[in-house]
Amino acid sequence: MSNCSALRLNGPILLRQIRALGEIGADPVNGGRTRIALSDAEKAGRDQLVAWMNALDLDVRIDRIGNIFGTLRSAADQGDQAPLMIGSHIDTVTNAGALDGCYGVLAGLAVVRAFREAAVLPARSITVAAFTNEEGVRYQPDMMGSLVYAGGMAVDAALATLGTDGSRLGEELQRIGYAGDLEPGSIVPYEYLELHIEQGPILEAENTLIGVVENLQGISWQQVTVQGNANHAGTTPTRLRHDAGYVASAVVAELRQIARDSGGTTLATVGCMNFEPNVINVIPRKARFTVDLRDPDEQRLLAAEKRLEAYLAVIAEEEGVRIGTERLVRFQPVIFDAGLADEIEASAVRLGFSHKRMTSGAGHDAQMIARIAPSAMIFVPSQGGISHNPREHTDDDQLIKGAEVLLDVVVRRLNTPR
Repeated sequence: MSNCSALRLNGPILLRQIRALGEIGADPVNGGRTRIALSDAEKAGRDQLVAWMNALDLDVRIDRIGNIFGTLRSAADQGDQAPLMIGSHIDTVTNAGALDGCYGVLAGLAVVRAFREAAVLPARSITVAAFTNEEGVRYQPDMMGSLVYAGGMAVDAALATLGTDGSRLGEELQRIGYAGDLEPGSIVPYEYLELHIEQGPILEAENTLIGVVENLQGISWQQVTVQGNANHAGTTPTRLRHDAGYVASAVVAELRQIARDSGGTTLATVGCMNFEPNVINVIPRKARFTVDLRDPDEQRLLAAEKRLEAYLAVIAEEEGVRIGTERLVRFQPVIFDAGLADEIEASAVRLGFSHKRMTSGAGHDAQMIARIAPSAMIFVPSQGGISHNPREHTDDDQLIKGAEVLLDVVVRRLNTPR
């Protein structure tokens, strides 16, 4: 590629597009925005993204799971060249911020725009990707679009997934007009980069601009069901109770101890819990709750799972209840490509930006694409460590500088023989 010095990131357009996308699904009363995967609001977001891709004269393709790809082709690409891919997602949780996922996709467009505005074609094609159902709010598992793309889930199984509202994913894709014909994974990226807000407090606390993400935690999700006996809260002695509510609460306390005993590496969260009959003066006959375990080390994650399993067996025997578990999600930890991580660090140094090597605590599409291509992530700070919340915020200059690092990495990688 020639004239790489002519490439400049158009920060104002990037910021305008972030704000425009953030208005789609906005809640004027409670703040934030809600674009749950394959909802009408997310369709509107997809339509806007595709319009922006078309404005840059990209080759836009949709695959069978609804992933969106916009490609700026190199002069040498006859449709069979492995592209350098930049991606993330545009679906949100309920009442979300404007940056999670969207920043990475729109920064990818900003990289492509730099080439278009300089009238320069890249030495290798660049594809900007928006993956379907990263958040997993309506359909599980999360990161579904990239998981299917990387071959970790059959596309037909994903299309048959039932949502929390009873809808079928494949039918909703058809309804909103994003059931494409491209076979997922038919284009294997040359390399994959994802720019993202940190969604945690570390970069801000350490007054650091760029996170060089070296690895990503493993994730284990389970649903636990405790079956006890309902009885009167005032007439049933403690020794004669089979209290599903107590057992569930004891498991929560044990999970906190598992996390403490790990030396701080294992994280354990119970985010959902329901009791039946859910009456103040009745001993719960049933409790159902979720368990989220995370650790960057696979052996420690396995140890936490086994310790939980053993504790469930012991307390079920002690309290005379039945306990069942259902695996919802299990992803092993990911170590990102060392060469790409080095390049991100080198770009931060070249641009004079403070940086640090770090682990991602959240799951991202990059962990799925890492199965099929060298992958890495770039983080910028999240104010207060807040995300999945209308108060999610990163300063404009930090957003622009993160995208400048992404552009610099892309230029360097396209000029690096492999």
